[in-house]
Amino acid sequence: MSLPAHRRDVRDRKDTHVLPSSSGTATRATLALTAAALVFTALPATAEAASDPLTRYHRQHLTWKSCVLGPDDTTGEELEQAGARCADVTVPLDYSAPGGRTITVAISRISATDAGRRVGPLLLNGGGPGGPSLSDPPWVSGAMRDVAARYDVVGVDPRFIGRSTPLDCRWPTGSAWRGAGEDRAAFDRMAAFSKGLADRCRTHAGDTLPHATTRNTARDMDVVRAALGERRISYLGYSYGSYLGEVYASMFPGRTDRVVLDGVIDPDRYSARLLRGTEGANRHALRGWASWAAARDATYGLGRTRGEVLATVERVRVAAARTPLRLGGHRLDEHVMPIVVLNGLSQHNDTAYADFAQGVRDMLRASRGQRVPPSPWLAGVLEFVLTGTDSPYGSAQTAIVCGDNAAPRDPEVYWRDVQRTRAGEPLFAPVTDNLGPCAFWDRPRERPTRIRGDLPALLVNATGDPRTHYDAAEAVRDMWPSSRLITLKGADQHAVYGVYGSACVDDAVNAYLATGRLPARDIGCAATDRP
Repeated sequence: MSLPAHRRDVRDRKDTHVLPSSSGTATRATLALTAAALVFTALPATAEAASDPLTRYHRQHLTWKSCVLGPDDTTGEELEQAGARCADVTVPLDYSAPGGRTITVAISRISATDAGRRVGPLLLNGGGPGGPSLSDPPWVSGAMRDVAARYDVVGVDPRFIGRSTPLDCRWPTGSAWRGAGEDRAAFDRMAAFSKGLADRCRTHAGDTLPHATTRNTARDMDVVRAALGERRISYLGYSYGSYLGEVYASMFPGRTDRVVLDGVIDPDRYSARLLRGTEGANRHALRGWASWAAARDATYGLGRTRGEVLATVERVRVAAARTPLRLGGHRLDEHVMPIVVLNGLSQHNDTAYADFAQGVRDMLRASRGQRVPPSPWLAGVLEFVLTGTDSPYGSAQTAIVCGDNAAPRDPEVYWRDVQRTRAGEPLFAPVTDNLGPCAFWDRPRERPTRIRGDLPALLVNATGDPRTHYDAAEAVRDMWPSSRLITLKGADQHAVYGVYGSACVDDAVNAYLATGRLPARDIGCAATDRP
């Protein structure tokens, strides 16, 4: 499903769902907007405003400027080097009261260079929910190769995310996701932790929480479309971005051109309990990584067979439940250890596997009482989970999840689910069935979007995707008979186009973007088809 990943570029993404993602070379700096960003900003009035209250937003003038915010803004420098320019789009905080307070949505654009064959804008969303996408146009343009010249490639930081007007609940963590622990006392601690996060959001962001929803993000997209002066947009969405694309196409029929959804979410299964049902896919991915690590036992010392490596992971889990593991200045306990494992799974490549193997080796040594400075990957995960450095990310991500769908409010529902599934899946089920802040959230203001019956979109999914599992892509393919599905076979990979390195996938997507014609039939690509 769509949960955050430890922040890095999607080209080297370790998980777009359990911890947050961003540019691998970008700093953590984000544009610090003041509370004044929420006050009403005057926009040019027109005679049509009386009949259409959004006219002044649709016809606003965008001021394109340098994307560089300061001397340490690596993200801005990468955008600048790629020829991108940035702008802020003003949108209503509350679409039911468009004359009230406003917020800004930050966008970047690499303009088309082939004016004679220009298709139009291609809006990007890299997932989350809560992930920034303003930094994505350079690498997406690279994946598009020659086709990029025909598009304005537009990165969007959705409302309350990245350089857009922020939402920050001042959390002591960047993620609400935790394991339930081993017993009822541990579960009750997590219930108190989750309630505390929800209470912080009411205290520090209560006036904005009701407006952090996918439907409002889709409305913002349509304002961006109009402000760009376009009748239709093309769209590339990964993971949660696939659901955002489904919602936008349903709310604004006729305003999409070419649509690519990679890592497909089944809208009928999108809920506040996003990870439920992914246990099997994550276990499969863990087994695949364990086989890789076993072949490199001389390097990592985790075991010489897949079974031995899996037993090592289980020993670490049991040890963390008994006594928190000391890793640098952090303590890793029964609630956090499964989150580290989930974050290590989703990218099927040697670099990601090596990062995870080093992290497991660190945890294993710590379980033996050794003083261990965590490897860079593990240190980043622990900083994200155990400090408030990325509070804005976790705040916005949770607000969207909780604002889209109501969750069960009785903690006993979650406790029973955890107890029922724990024996069969002791590592993952206590996370996927656990409660979170949504159990203590206010009810959503709107019902979930009813997704349209059909859309000629190009769907992309790997068979072993541990986040947006493959049967969801098949469900959307069945729901949309005029769509086509590209399947990456034999890879435990989340996010494929331009990320995994499959020429078969990338060529098929680029052919669609170039011609607007979907493949005649569904396409299967082998995981071994890499340069």
